[in-house]
Amino acid sequence: MSAYEESGLSERDRAVLALERRTWPGPGAKERAVRERLGITPTRYYQLLNALLDDPRALAHDPVTVNRLRRVRDARRERR
Repeated sequence: MSAYEESGLSERDRAVLALERRTWPGPGAKERAVRERLGITPTRYYQLLNALLDDPRALAHDPVTVNRLRRVRDARRERR
């Protein structure tokens, strides 16, 4: 069994986290990649991403990305 299979995350979950690790050149590039690579709308993508941020398997799979995104999310919540 590979490390990816052991993580318990689906291929789509891993792809969402991989997209979040990247930097994007400009507005709209990430949303285009979401549609082209994952075949889902950006709204659905962000719903999946938010759920992943609370999933301990995602944290174990990619702690740097998940912790960075949790900090961003928490900061946004505090500003509201």
